[in-house]
Amino acid sequence: MSIGYSLVKLVLKLKGEKQSWSKDPIDYRKKRKQDVHAPNAKLLLGSTFETKEICGSRVTSIVPRDANTDFLLLYCHGGAFVYGPTRENWIAIAKIAKQAHSHTWMVDYPKAPENTIKTITESIYQVYLEATKAYNPSRIILIGDSVGGNLIMTLTQRLLKEEHTLPDRLIAITPMMDASLTNPKIKEIDLIDPILSVKGVKSAKKMCAGQSSLKDQLISPVYGDFNDFPPVHLFTATNDICTPDQEVLIDKVKKVHGKIEVIKGKGMPHIWPILPILSEAKIAIKKIVSIINSAMNDE
Repeated sequence: MSIGYSLVKLVLKLKGEKQSWSKDPIDYRKKRKQDVHAPNAKLLLGSTFETKEICGSRVTSIVPRDANTDFLLLYCHGGAFVYGPTRENWIAIAKIAKQAHSHTWMVDYPKAPENTIKTITESIYQVYLEATKAYNPSRIILIGDSVGGNLIMTLTQRLLKEEHTLPDRLIAITPMMDASLTNPKIKEIDLIDPILSVKGVKSAKKMCAGQSSLKDQLISPVYGDFNDFPPVHLFTATNDICTPDQEVLIDKVKKVHGKIEVIKGKGMPHIWPILPILSEAKIAIKKIVSIINSAMNDE
């Protein structure tokens, strides 16, 4: 474990992060104090950007210098469906875009409890359709962390169902796969997870589900179909309550002979690839960039 991670754990403890996720209902208004809806050039590491509205989502198009013009990273941020994007989301995606020389869209989608999962997923779907007007789907990569990873999975399941052309691949960073959090292995991990706790996470999911069951595949893609999925690159973490359901995802993809690469964060917490000051996160960002570069070079 790096010195950086020891510092991150200390900061998380001082901030009362775990405690904040142990409340039911979750204090989503307090969580939203971290939101950054309008980035600046400094936050985006000097890339040019513009924001437009697509079906209720604020979509920020980020263009680094020397960007490969025919390639798009479509990024859905995390935040339990109730808040975000945060500074960490912007910095991580700006680094990835800059190092991969790729056009990027940050999707700041509608949030619960004001909106339900139906509205949120519809918005993401419309953003993808809009993206395919400017970019060939084979040159689009979907990226998401936490519930953003959930949203890129449910989007792909819908695209398959409706017979749309699929994106090139998915990069899922510690995705939340099952909103019901009923996997028996979760209890044990809750004791060592330095960020999330079942109580608060489940509370946020209930705010988002509306009239749907927490096991509805619209909010829990692990119950959906993974036949004919594009390749998936999955970042997992041993100290993360979302991991047991990611293990179910891995089994399901393998069962239908799909392609899945698993990058394990040993001793790491939820969303470790986008956390600041972690040497492990720097290595993970490099890995993400290499995934994108290899996709760019596949004609």
